[in-house]
Amino acid sequence: MNISPVEELFTIFNETAIVLQEELSCTYLEALAETGENLFQSSILQDELSELTVKRLKKQYEQINLEGFSKEEIRKAFQLVILKGMKESIQPNHQMTPDAVGMLVGYLVGKFLQQQKQFRILDPAVGTGNLLTTVLNQQFQKDIESIGVELDDILIKLAYVNANLQEHSVRFFHQDSLEQLFIDPVDVVVSDLPVGYYPNDQRAADYQLKAKEGHTYSHHLFIEQSVKHTMPGGYLFFIIPNGLFESEQSQLLHEYIKENLVIQGLLQLPISMFKNKNAAKSIVIMQKNGENVRPPKQALLAKLPSLSSAAVTERIVRQIDEWFKER
Repeated sequence: MNISPVEELFTIFNETAIVLQEELSCTYLEALAETGENLFQSSILQDELSELTVKRLKKQYEQINLEGFSKEEIRKAFQLVILKGMKESIQPNHQMTPDAVGMLVGYLVGKFLQQQKQFRILDPAVGTGNLLTTVLNQQFQKDIESIGVELDDILIKLAYVNANLQEHSVRFFHQDSLEQLFIDPVDVVVSDLPVGYYPNDQRAADYQLKAKEGHTYSHHLFIEQSVKHTMPGGYLFFIIPNGLFESEQSQLLHEYIKENLVIQGLLQLPISMFKNKNAAKSIVIMQKNGENVRPPKQALLAKLPSLSSAAVTERIVRQIDEWFKER
């Protein structure tokens, strides 16, 4: 029976992570980060393993030559083992951007930045690095400097290993993204915005989008922080909740966007992708004000019926291409 490269990699990641999980008495996700690092370094880095376990792992690692796999095959396999680990840990903030959505964001980044041979990209809520590396894997013959920020220590470790295995050079910052960021402005921001209230009212008070009373929405603050770290004329691609512009704090957001940004497009993702329609999301494409930045004749607006049908996806891509010719 022929197994695909993704399945082959998944099996090695999964089986070696289980071995390390038992031997190190840690969680599956922690063990996965350890095994990914072993594969990347081509050596077994854990000192406390028994001789038998070391032999067993070596034998399994020798079955795989990472150079024989494409970046996308590595990303997909690593994503699947992470998803398996997340089902076990059931932490609400551990959610991954669906593949079809990441692909679409990557395609849009490529279209909007087609004239730029080099650029800097930031994901301020990088998580396991899946969205960022999906986007990077679709930019061809470009010189890209990438930055990811993440507070959760296991997620950032997975993101670091994920980027290494795919040979992407990403600078990671392990911190609260809404605290001060010491990074130079970027040309592009991509982010699946973390939705909810930001607990640190004192820090939120430094933002224009702070709520008049009570906690501020963290997704609003992420937008402001991202804009602050984007070059004039730079692009921001956010995956946002559909109700973003209708919440009780949305008036401030409307004013902020009007003052600082031009909305280039809004693509509503298929409702069928989400467990319930209240959790449904869209991709919003914004451009920071700057010289020669003009609103499009008409924003790119689409309600995507499905991303699982090749014919439908092709039609959407044709529509987007047409829009680019006319903008």
